[in-house]
Parts: sequence; C-alpha cells; structure tokens
Amino acid sequence: MNTEITQWVQQASPAVTAAVSAYGVAVLTQVQNTAADTTVRLGQRILQVVWQRQDDAGQAEMERVVEQAADEHDDAFTTAVLTRLLKRALQDDPELRMELTTMLPAAATVTITASGERSIAAQHIGTAITGDGHTTPQL
Repeated sequence: MNTEITQWVQQASPAVTAAVSAYGVAVLTQVQNTAADTTVRLGQRILQVVWQRQDDAGQAEMERVVEQAADEHDDAFTTAVLTRLLKRALQDDPELRMELTTMLPAAATVTITASGERSIAAQHIGTAITGDGHTTPQL
C-alpha cells in the first residue's frame, strides 16, 4: 500500500469517523450544517467528494459501508471500515488523492533537540526523571 495514502487516511480518519457517527449514511448527501463541528464538516466533505466520484455501483457500496459503520456505534470498528473504504478509493485515483490532500490541514513538523550531558528529548512522555540520587517510590 502506498505510504502516502496510508498517512493521508490516518490523518483523515478522525474527521471521517466523527462525520459518520454524527450523520450516519446521510453524511453522503446532507447539505453542510453551519452549526456542525469543524471536524465533522471536514469528514463530511471528504466522504462526499469520494462518494461523488463513484459510479452508481460504487455509490451504493459506499452507502452500505457507511451505514454499517454508523449502525455499529463502535469508533474502532467505524475507523477500520472507513479506512479500508478510503484506501480503496484513493489507490487508483491520483486526481482524487490530490483533491483530498488539499482539504486536510498541513501536518505539523515536530523538531526535538536534546543538547548537553544527560539531556533527554521526547515528543510524548509520561514521566521523565533525571539527576543523581533520585529514587522512585515503589507501588
């Protein structure tokens, strides 16, 4: 699977899952609701663009998959189903990939630098204890 597609789908999944959870299969045809959350609107627009590019059989299949995902009420299942759906749609359509890529905010670049003796660097960390003679309590 193309790494670019996989990264795009991972970035779009929260929005698409939120849209399906909020609207169910109506997400494919519903006019945007100005009161809708930004993430839901983004997911809705992504799904509508993909749906509109499908032929009749593809649209029917996409409606079935989205309805199944919405009925499940399990975000992990919904994410997995929609991830497969988006990957399949993006795999053979470079124009669609380009169109959808412009819809997502640019991924943030994180630079972490550690400098000096015993320095540490981490993007996500629970607890970091440094220094001589420190003991951690036993649980």
